[in-house]
Amino acid sequence: MESKSFWKSGHKPSLFGAFLYFDISFMIWGMLGPLAVVIAMDYPMTPLEKANLVALPILGGSILRLVLGFMSDYIGPKLTAQIGMSITLIPLLLGWLWVDSLSQLYVVALLLGVAGASFAAALPLAGQWYPKEHQGLAMGIAGAGNSGTVLATLFANRLATHFGSWEVVFGLAIIPIVVVFILFSIFARNSPNRPAPKKLSEYGTLLRQRDAWVFCAFYCVTFGGFVGLCNYLTIFFNTQYGLSPVRAADITTFCVIAGSFFRPVGGYLADKIGGTRMLTFLYTGACVMLVGVSFLPPLPVVVVMLFLGMMCLGAGNGSVFQLVPQRFGNEIGLMTGIVGAAGGLGGYALPLILGQLYSSYQSYTPGFVILSLIAAASMLLVLVMQSKWRGQWLKKSFTSKTESTSLSS
Repeated sequence: MESKSFWKSGHKPSLFGAFLYFDISFMIWGMLGPLAVVIAMDYPMTPLEKANLVALPILGGSILRLVLGFMSDYIGPKLTAQIGMSITLIPLLLGWLWVDSLSQLYVVALLLGVAGASFAAALPLAGQWYPKEHQGLAMGIAGAGNSGTVLATLFANRLATHFGSWEVVFGLAIIPIVVVFILFSIFARNSPNRPAPKKLSEYGTLLRQRDAWVFCAFYCVTFGGFVGLCNYLTIFFNTQYGLSPVRAADITTFCVIAGSFFRPVGGYLADKIGGTRMLTFLYTGACVMLVGVSFLPPLPVVVVMLFLGMMCLGAGNGSVFQLVPQRFGNEIGLMTGIVGAAGGLGGYALPLILGQLYSSYQSYTPGFVILSLIAAASMLLVLVMQSKWRGQWLKKSFTSKTESTSLSS
């Protein structure tokens, strides 16, 4: 019955249009993660240079999410998405036909951030069609487009090996983005209930609110942890366990699947039991798994731990965005850009943490210990904020096991 009312409450073509746009954009955004190991054969890199290469697209996406979030508010998420997909063709063409040095590749990596900024248009497009009680699931389904990373890790190195060139992977990626652009343009629509555009100065107004910074911190850890690991794990498996580029990317794919497909589960369960309660469980789970990974156990064990850890981070993404529309429903476009940018900064920092500490200690243990401590600190922050929010805007009602948590502002 809950599922039926959800499907009747919004606009399915726009929901799945948002998913497709986010999915293919995420695929393109995450291409350099698996390809870095192959590219290193042409351009030898230190561990820190590899980390920089896979982190730059995340930095670009973090910055541009603010821009696309603002555009979504002013010109609508559909047109913003169409512009974003059009601009994404530029780094793909440059990566295919122009790159001739590592410095040029860094430029392409930064420009790939426009694909990562898709978050700031896809989520408002989907979320604005659905009432508050279904925001978690709607945003989770649209946000599950981060499963596009699976396509990148599964096929990028295979295609590079098959064609004997990693550059051609950039050219081939043009095909799906054009197909999705056409489908999206036909089927997606802006919600008639879209809030009126906000002024640029309202970014500052939002950032003066403590809760906005708290949500940024939450998402910096959940999304930042997820996307940072997506981009770095191929390097980790190749360096630590001596796996081939294709094999390392395949195992990364397995871990990425957990984070991608559990995002809507996190949103759905947050609708049922409350976003803060879900985040408490998920940060704890991520902390425990990352501590386990820091011991660098045998490959089968570390894969299971990373799978479970990324499952917690992916579900955490859905849980955070179950809460954001409840607190900032009238500013969801701006908040999506702001919170998304914070998540991108977290994803940018993670490869640098692992790469720098590996360079210093020749071990991944210190890096994963630090990541586990960050997850633990996030769990404590949830507990503190939950008690404060209960007296302000967060109200819970458990009249039955099947009723959703009631949140109002």
